[in-house]
Amino acid sequence: MNIHKNARLTYLRRLEIVQDMTERGLPASEAGARYGVSAVTARKWLGRYLSEGAAGLLDKSSRPSCSPCAITPGVALAIVELRRKLFLQARIASYIGVSKAKVSRVLRRAGLSRLSDLQPAEPVQRYEREAPGDLLHIDIKKLARFEQVGHRITGNRRQNSRGSGWDYLFVAIDDHSRTAFTQIHPDERRESATRFLRAATDYFATLGVPIQRLLTDNGSAFRAHDFRRVCVELGITHKFTRAYRPKINGKAERFIQSALREWSYGHAYRRSDERGVALADWNHFYNWHRPHQGIGSQVPMSRLPAKHNNVLTLHT
Repeated sequence: MNIHKNARLTYLRRLEIVQDMTERGLPASEAGARYGVSAVTARKWLGRYLSEGAAGLLDKSSRPSCSPCAITPGVALAIVELRRKLFLQARIASYIGVSKAKVSRVLRRAGLSRLSDLQPAEPVQRYEREAPGDLLHIDIKKLARFEQVGHRITGNRRQNSRGSGWDYLFVAIDDHSRTAFTQIHPDERRESATRFLRAATDYFATLGVPIQRLLTDNGSAFRAHDFRRVCVELGITHKFTRAYRPKINGKAERFIQSALREWSYGHAYRRSDERGVALADWNHFYNWHRPHQGIGSQVPMSRLPAKHNNVLTLHT
């Protein structure tokens, strides 16, 4: 029996108040006052005792014995079957003859509130190229510029730098080693994209990693003829992600999450220019000193050719 903290009567107290009235002849008002309840409550427990015995003094479920508006299990199953045939909720309600609210409740319990819930979950496909340079992921993250410490640090949303413009963080991630190269540009146009691609290939070349293939999203900067021409000039095969499938470029997306958490929002910068200056140091830390869980808690540079990495492999 689940007794709430303010309950006046437990099972034993109810039995005692009934015995006072039946065996000792106390009136309901006097018996109720003795236990701190009203005469109405005392008579209620007396009535239950007289009709059901001591078992009538136990707590009962507050659920009604009859629910005329409840739907039967067969109707609920029919609602689910119609949903699996791609029926909309309003059409199911009209077809079955129940309210849209009931249809919504049934589908919510069945996990079919959205039509997209009927589609099987796309299996996660994890892959990794065999050697550094086999595939380079490139992505762009738009970051707001600021002239003072923002609300993410101070908690004061009235303290902002609206109208200060934007920075565009370009990131390049080697698929095999997870080694990263980053730059901040004032826009995400094709000129910035081509400059970044040249800078990224030069950086990886200094590490002894020639870039063979490139994977980007379908942004206009990456679709531009100038960007395509640079890829041909550098001997890089350019591939695009499928539409609305950002997880295909997941290594770049994951790096951006780490950069935002540890670099962009991890310190209180007074100005966005300070944030930009700190990027090079954090990128070096990421490549040379930060263990990466996706490659067995090793640092990215440990997976590059031995004559270039000059680091010790780290293990948990």
